[in-house]
Amino acid sequence: MSGKGLSVAVVGGGLAGLTAALDCADAGASVALFESRPRLGGATFSIVRDGRTLDNGQHIALRCCTEYRGLLRRLAVESSLELQPRLSLPVLSPRGRPASLTRNGLPAPLHLAASLLRYSHLSPLDRLRSVRAVEALRALDPGDPALDGETFASWLERHGQSRRAVDALWNLITLPTINLPAAEASLLLAVTVFRVGLLDESDACDLAVPRVPLQRLHGDPAGAELRRLGAEIHLRTRVRAVVPGPSVQLADGPRAFDRVIVAVPHQVAPALLPPGVVGDEVATGLGASPIVNVHLHFDRRVLEHRVAAAVDSPVQYVFDRSAAAGVEQGQLLSISISHATRELELPQEALVEQHVAALGELLPRVRGAALLGADVTREPRATFAGVPGTQRLRPGARTELPGIYLAGAWTDTGWPATMEGAVRSGHAAAAAALAEPSRHVRRTEAA
Repeated sequence: MSGKGLSVAVVGGGLAGLTAALDCADAGASVALFESRPRLGGATFSIVRDGRTLDNGQHIALRCCTEYRGLLRRLAVESSLELQPRLSLPVLSPRGRPASLTRNGLPAPLHLAASLLRYSHLSPLDRLRSVRAVEALRALDPGDPALDGETFASWLERHGQSRRAVDALWNLITLPTINLPAAEASLLLAVTVFRVGLLDESDACDLAVPRVPLQRLHGDPAGAELRRLGAEIHLRTRVRAVVPGPSVQLADGPRAFDRVIVAVPHQVAPALLPPGVVGDEVATGLGASPIVNVHLHFDRRVLEHRVAAAVDSPVQYVFDRSAAAGVEQGQLLSISISHATRELELPQEALVEQHVAALGELLPRVRGAALLGADVTREPRATFAGVPGTQRLRPGARTELPGIYLAGAWTDTGWPATMEGAVRSGHAAAAAALAEPSRHVRRTEAA
């Protein structure tokens, strides 16, 4: 599709907006991107505190995140994403020796069967039942909207999964991908996660962890590439409204475009767009689920893995971010807490104390280590809450108004609110904008 001769405004500089802007610019369109914050990257960014570069939240990907990895390839930074040759995830517990989730070289679903049958955080009976549940999951259709009528936990219970199995196995995947526990997550989203991410292809589940700060992985290279393509980038620029025509309302007046792609959070979209395009029920119905990260800088190396999960602990996932943070002494660990509703309200001192103690129960070396520094980052509205019934609230890329399109991980991508979902939404919005016949759009000059 050619965008030559088209002017396109993209409102929002997160992964969805950046992807849409790049697609339109690659097609030859004249692109102007508007971002209210002083940086690009949206919900994936980095900050510097006491000389340490910290990500606002630790984001990871899987091999199956093909569109996200394609974006990094497009930006020539894919080498900054460390992709495991085969899934290997240590799972720590204060109750005993670590277990692990690994895959072998067998085809799906046999690639995970041996690991599940050895998974020592579950009883032998629960392990056997988990293999049977995997087979039942593979029979479900991620495209079946009826699956959005119940929680993942209720389905697991019907298929013989104990509360222990839900806590120590199924939530290891559900929490970081859907940002909800199985007890609250839509079965539809869980089926997508497990089918696409673990069960349909044997290598889909291999983990990919950024080697560099997120700002250097997303916002900075995307901005440089857009500028190279001749796009305008307006930071610290708030769009007050998007109106039919289409045009964007700025502080100094309206500016008309052939196409406008709105890539803002679902809480913001209803007020930005004309009434009825995105209803207020979307903002309230999709809700929000928070993520909190606790960053701990120890004076010595205490974790031997790049990433590890934990059960029976306040720690969910812990990452070695020493190199990315730029620390030269000791080791910097980032603990990622999904659906952190309780942690969101705790003061930093309490969070640090709790998680240092929890790490000491998981990692013996922590007990003799000194803490050189600690920080907490919070994202109160990190993702939408993918509970049952939310699928009907997720709009597609096209709106009822000619020339106006939607992007964002909250739109109808078929994925939960992930980086992959955000990138897919950007591609969909750009494709729709570029495909719309020009006769449907009123071409005006900038006002």
